[in-house]
Amino acid sequence: MSGFMIFTLVLAVLAIVFAFQAIKVVPQQSAWIVERLGKFHAVLSPGLNVVIPFIDRVAYKHSLKEIPLDTPSQVCITKDNTQLSVDGVLFFQVTDPMRASYGTSNYVIAITQLAQTTLRSVIGKMELDKTFEERDLINRSVVSAIDEAALNWGVKVLRYEIKDLTPPAVILQAMQQQITAEREKRAVVAASEGRKQEQINLATGAREAAIAESEGEKQAAINKAEGEAAATLAIAKATAEALRQIAEATRAPGGMDAVNLKVAEQYVQAFAQLAKEGNTILLPSNMNDMGSMIASAMSIMRNTDPKTVSAEVTKPVVPSILNTKS
Repeated sequence: MSGFMIFTLVLAVLAIVFAFQAIKVVPQQSAWIVERLGKFHAVLSPGLNVVIPFIDRVAYKHSLKEIPLDTPSQVCITKDNTQLSVDGVLFFQVTDPMRASYGTSNYVIAITQLAQTTLRSVIGKMELDKTFEERDLINRSVVSAIDEAALNWGVKVLRYEIKDLTPPAVILQAMQQQITAEREKRAVVAASEGRKQEQINLATGAREAAIAESEGEKQAAINKAEGEAAATLAIAKATAEALRQIAEATRAPGGMDAVNLKVAEQYVQAFAQLAKEGNTILLPSNMNDMGSMIASAMSIMRNTDPKTVSAEVTKPVVPSILNTKS
C-alpha cells in the first residue's frame, strides 16, 4: 500500500470522527450544556446541533421533565417533644439548565438536604396531633421554602408529599388507647342520650294521653249537660203548654165544673187506694167536706153535658189527711 493511500485512509477516518464529534442529536425534553475550551458556550436544544470537535464539549446533560425524588427518612421532634420518623417525595423540574449546571455542584443533593431541614423546622412548630391533621400545611411550607432557594439553582420545586409519619411504638400504643377510650365515651354518651330520649318520649306520650282523656271527659260532660238542659227545656215547654191548655180549658164554658169533677174523682180514688194498700186508716179532717164534695160531683154529672167535661188536669190537689195507726 502506498503512502498516498494510507494518507487518504487516515483522512477518511479523521473525517468520520470529526463528523461524529461535530453532530449532536439532543432528545426531546432535554438540554445539553456545551463548553468551549472549558467555558460555558451554549445550551443545545432538542434536535440536530453542530459543534466544533475537540474544542466544544458537552459538559452537562439535563432532563426537563418533572422528576420525583425520594427524600430519606429522618427523625423530627414535635413541639411537645415527641419523635417522629418522616419521609416523603419531592417533585421538581429543571427550568434553567445553565444555572442547574453552575449554580450548585449537585442540585439534587441540595434540594434534598433543604427539604429535610425545612421539614424538621416545620414539624418542630407543631404538636403531635397537629402533624397528622396538617399534612397539607407541612407540604406547602416545604415547597415554599425550597422553591425560594432553588431559583438560584435553576430548579423549580413543584410539590412535596409526606409518605409516612411514624411515631414510636409507645406513642402508637398510647394513641390507640386514647382512640379506644374516646370511642367508648361516645358509646356511653350515645346510650345515655338514647335513654334520655326514651324518657322524654314516654313522658310526652303520657302527657298527651292524659290531655286527650281529659278532653274526652270534658266533651262528655258538655254533651251530658247539653242533653240534660235540652231535656229540662223540653219538659218545661211541655209543662207550660199543658198549663196553658188547662188555663184555656178552665176559661171555656163548663171548664171549672170539669175541674171540680176531676178533683172530686181523684179525691175519692186516693182515699180508696190508700185504704187498700196499707194498714193505715185515712179519714178526712172534716167529714162534712167529703159529703159536700161527693154531692157536688154528682150534681155536676147530672147537670153537665158530657162533652164539656173533657178537660184534662195534670196535677191533682191532695187534701189534708189524718194518719191513724191501726
